[in-house]
Amino acid sequence: MHMKKLVAILIIMTFCATMTAQEFGIQLYSLRNQFKKDVAGSLKTISDWGLTNLEGGDTYGLTFEEFDSLLDQHNLDVVSIGANYDDLKNNPEKVLASAKQFSAKYVMCAWIPHKGNKFDIGTTKEAVAIFNTAGKLLKDAGITLAYHAHGYEFRPYKNGTLFDYMAENATNFAFEMDVYWVQHGGADPLTLLNKYPDKFVLFYLKDMEKGVVGNNTGHEDVETNVVLGTGQVDIEGIVKRGMELGVEYMFIEDECSRVVEQVPQSLEFLNGIK
Repeated sequence: MHMKKLVAILIIMTFCATMTAQEFGIQLYSLRNQFKKDVAGSLKTISDWGLTNLEGGDTYGLTFEEFDSLLDQHNLDVVSIGANYDDLKNNPEKVLASAKQFSAKYVMCAWIPHKGNKFDIGTTKEAVAIFNTAGKLLKDAGITLAYHAHGYEFRPYKNGTLFDYMAENATNFAFEMDVYWVQHGGADPLTLLNKYPDKFVLFYLKDMEKGVVGNNTGHEDVETNVVLGTGQVDIEGIVKRGMELGVEYMFIEDECSRVVEQVPQSLEFLNGIK
């Protein structure tokens, strides 16, 4: 075979392998109200949607053994768990034990405590130090810590933002991009992904109703979560770029009251992305 043709085939094979390495999943918080009424039924719903990969960490009143049995029954796998900031700060060993119990590959923290609207460089530096310390403990066990920004991190700092400080000083932790909150906070998710292509290891896929004007508070009406591809976030462009970069898991998170109706529609949109 001609050498140039062989090289071209190998490039295509490598690209395809990267594309297929990515898997869609769901953040269990999406079904928080359903879990309050029926844990087994909620897990069955997820399985019926054809999803297998979960981000969670709660057992919804069941023992771990009971919950784990239901996961096995429905062929579901908790690949990422949430962690409380204070636990990462004061008891990272507790977080590590929980991650090991679920056999999770990732631990994510979704909120840095701050008073009211006062999120500043001092708070940011403290958080980075905590994440690097806890992240080292997790990394040594083969688990990746990822911080999940909520929008307030995109406030100006020097020639960039507080998020830039976090990304540039993250030695033992990575990031989970919630595309809704990145855009809501004033940043462009695709631009941010291209700026830090090696920093994002997980995604939250969540679309924002057209007409919503964001801010940097990290708060918004959950009913502004709409079917993926129907809002103002460039979900398709972000997913394609994430696939190219080999982002391993992209979790749907839909916090609105229409979640059970919307997730199948969102999956139809995602599965149509080429």
